[in-house]
Amino acid sequence: MNVLIVHAHPEPQSFCTSMRDTAREVLVAAGHTVEISDLHAQRFNPVASADDFSIRKDPDYLRYALEQRHAVDTASLPADIRAEIEKIQRCDLLILTFPLYWFALPAMMKGWIDRVFVSGLFYGGRRIYDRGGMKGKKALVAVTLGGREHMFGSDAIHGDFNTMLRPLLQGSLAYVGFSVLPPFAAWHVPYLPAPERDAIMARWRETLAQIDTLVPLPMPQMAGYDDTLKPLAPAAG
Repeated sequence: MNVLIVHAHPEPQSFCTSMRDTAREVLVAAGHTVEISDLHAQRFNPVASADDFSIRKDPDYLRYALEQRHAVDTASLPADIRAEIEKIQRCDLLILTFPLYWFALPAMMKGWIDRVFVSGLFYGGRRIYDRGGMKGKKALVAVTLGGREHMFGSDAIHGDFNTMLRPLLQGSLAYVGFSVLPPFAAWHVPYLPAPERDAIMARWRETLAQIDTLVPLPMPQMAGYDDTLKPLAPAAG
């Protein structure tokens, strides 16, 4: 299996970066090929702008997604975007590692998605979810955060963890066709002593060792919706 790890943490000595390195170690030992995009190290530009398009379909008004499609059609995407797309196209499994900021992914990771998940290639029209451009690939999100596990849940103070990550899990990854595996959370990491951090890393190794058997999260299936994306009425029985 070919694996791409996209990593967004500004500190090379962080626990999050150790999770990235552990993932590479475990997966390579299991016989997989691992490629890494370290967004901070490679100084990836996360800002989606008109500068991404050297050949404009409409030079007077920027519609970013439409210009992405035009750039795909004219083979004029910038080199940094093309390089990331090629890495994704090579992979069978995409792993995203990052710290959770304000209930969400950091700007660096969000900008990578904004610029790299290009319209016309990753999605477009009814080419979404199980018909998206990345159909057949899996994705796994692994985050570090300061909150404790008991702070997340249906009745917990912060609410359900997967619901918090829905814009990423469903709105980005599943939307373009990835089968999304249950996310991994390293709870309360900045405040833990070494033995508890070691226990989290052992749990992470266990998750990686079971990567082929993890069951993806349920996501919409296009067969259940009509041409306007309204849900189809259940068959009379």
